[in-house]
Amino acid sequence: MPSIAARKSLEIPLIVQMLACSFLWGGAFILLKVAGTALSPLALTAVRGLMGGSLIAVWMIASGHNILPRGREIRDWIVLGFLQGVVPNSLTAYALTEISAGLTSMIQASTPLIVAILAQALFASEKLTPKVALGLATGFAGMVLLIGPAAFGADNVSLRGVGAVAIVAVSYALGNLYVRGIKGAQPIRLALGQQLFSGLPTFALVAWIGGFSAFSPVLDKLPVLLVLGVFGTALPIVLYMGILKKAGPTVGSMNGYFLPPWTIVLGFLLLGEPVSLREIVATAIVLVGVAIVSLKTETLFKAFGRLGTLRQRSGAGTACTGTP
Repeated sequence: MPSIAARKSLEIPLIVQMLACSFLWGGAFILLKVAGTALSPLALTAVRGLMGGSLIAVWMIASGHNILPRGREIRDWIVLGFLQGVVPNSLTAYALTEISAGLTSMIQASTPLIVAILAQALFASEKLTPKVALGLATGFAGMVLLIGPAAFGADNVSLRGVGAVAIVAVSYALGNLYVRGIKGAQPIRLALGQQLFSGLPTFALVAWIGGFSAFSPVLDKLPVLLVLGVFGTALPIVLYMGILKKAGPTVGSMNGYFLPPWTIVLGFLLLGEPVSLREIVATAIVLVGVAIVSLKTETLFKAFGRLGTLRQRSGAGTACTGTP
């Protein structure tokens, strides 16, 4: 059995976990766009939840874990399925019929700020330090620069749409805070419950309203949906629950800041969508904001020191060559 020191040396840095999680979720947007599925938003929510939960359950059974709820887990699973599944997925689908995707993303990007405010009153260990406040503000500024022009391009904005996304942001924030309050929970079990209790109620609702024929397009898009279920649903939710347990809700919720940059990068690489200088600069600002929060102060000072050294060397090289 490895020693404590050996285990610590094998731990993946928080910012790497956040990058991996957001990359997988960003890829999910691309998969949905490529699939062009005829499933309704609610039906897709049901399929993703059930598929993600089933895949996690299969992996747990294969590795010798018990998948049945224990103690208070059934309550936790229902709450997380509602706050981080049913509410956000349903209201986001509605909001996109009322307002632009840019404005929807912009409002959802306020989730870390809502978490930071609510966490002050709920958890003594989540006090907002100047370092965390600076990181939150920097990341949000990057999001404004990234999405702002698209978000505010329309003159008439639906208050119903804005209100729906505002509820989504609050729902995500409450879900993150709820995870923080569960003592000794295993991230993979939280992910299992959240996915199942996101998919089951939505599946029942869609079947009741439109019948099982509402799920008929699944067979035509099964390969893409399977990839979506593994890499765009099951893996990232397990990573995200681990991030929340490790870093707390304030820092963990900043994972959402990475989603638009990853979507832009993947859209450029896989779909040939253009990338502007503004988007590159905004992504860099978002990365700086998350780095400020997730990295230790000494590491940040070292990084800035190295950047200063590189700039000095670059300036010296320019002076020696006499180039302007």
